[in-house]
Amino acid sequence: MGSTHRTIRAVNDLTARWAAVAPGGTVFSAAGVWPLLGLLADGAGGAARAELVEALGVPDGQAGAAARELLGAMGAMRGVDRALGLWTRRTLELRESWEAGLPAGAHGALTADPVADGAALDAWAAERTGGLIERMPVTLSEDTDLVLASALALRTRWLRPFTETATEPEAGPWLGRTLLGLRRRTRVLDRIGVADTRWGHVTELKVLGDNAVDVHLLLGEERMTAGQVLAAGVDVLARRCPVLPGQALPYGEAGPGLRVVKELSTGPVPPSLDVETVAFGVTAQHDLLERPEVFGLGTAMLDDTPGPFPGISADPLCVASARQSAMARFFARGFEAAAVTAFGMVGAGVPRLRWATTVVEAVYDRPFGFLALHRHSRLVLAAGWVTDPEPYPDRDPEYAEEHPWGGARAAPAPTAPRTAPTAPPGRLVPRP
Repeated sequence: MGSTHRTIRAVNDLTARWAAVAPGGTVFSAAGVWPLLGLLADGAGGAARAELVEALGVPDGQAGAAARELLGAMGAMRGVDRALGLWTRRTLELRESWEAGLPAGAHGALTADPVADGAALDAWAAERTGGLIERMPVTLSEDTDLVLASALALRTRWLRPFTETATEPEAGPWLGRTLLGLRRRTRVLDRIGVADTRWGHVTELKVLGDNAVDVHLLLGEERMTAGQVLAAGVDVLARRCPVLPGQALPYGEAGPGLRVVKELSTGPVPPSLDVETVAFGVTAQHDLLERPEVFGLGTAMLDDTPGPFPGISADPLCVASARQSAMARFFARGFEAAAVTAFGMVGAGVPRLRWATTVVEAVYDRPFGFLALHRHSRLVLAAGWVTDPEPYPDRDPEYAEEHPWGGARAAPAPTAPRTAPTAPPGRLVPRP
């Protein structure tokens, strides 16, 4: 169990590092990347291996085992589907020791027909994510030698659904917009808390799913960056900073977007938590090689003899691309997210009010972060930053029947271009 906890902390730390360089209005999954990095490290040598191991945050020699352990742990989580796929050209001979570490049935063949191979990889991505991601983020060509990919999808329904309403923020970047607001009241005050982090105060709201997949909404001080807020959320999960729970919050302005007030009532009423947030749908495309230092891929991109991955194949291989397509949707009744990552190695009345009760009011009406995680292990499965929430929609009955999860029309699933650049992304290529 100790090694699993160490791996989870390493994955979450990669989430924080990625958040520091990710653009606003995004979603990403370090949990979708980390196992691939671990398998690559298992077959890497020299400086490439050292760099990957450092980025992974696990001892040298344990990356492959940790990757397999993580894949197994995610596979046992309710509401989470994960898959690993490897496709190679038929003439590429893999090291038996490396191939033996892959899940059974994960190895497929490339036919050297980019159209047929592309259709097969797209079908795999769509099937493994339940249609949330429709295309593999990889560009294929006739000389593509290897594609290593992971798929991750998660779905949950809230234990206590929200009520949809039109909301119009009175200030901030969403001023003047009519948004699809989500509201609910609960008597459980420990769903909210204010963290005192190294960057500033962050309000954390826990929205619990019925299968132990939860989403934590993070609202920081206005001066804080997206990366700082998300990293603060990871620190909270790791218990690296103090958190003042809802029942201990002082009256008045208690934290970002948070106010504690007294309300008169007709009788004795327990304290309550009133939440107002917004529905959102986010999609993103990430090129991991734009920030290779975050993922330990700098040396892996080089094509020096004998190649960075002697443990994968006797043929010299290097990483030509590494991409991820990701999406997330947060609606009244639930949440869903997915990521596909591909490494290519060329990749009533007026009452009498006599009693007083405490009400904690939480309002998320400006950009905020989110972490989707497994409640028991605290593994972050997806993370993101919301800058463009869903507008209040004009729904028709047919749309409501076709979309039982509720919410506005979601943006289309992210896709990757099929036109190859000079070094086709998403594949391993042999050195000349």
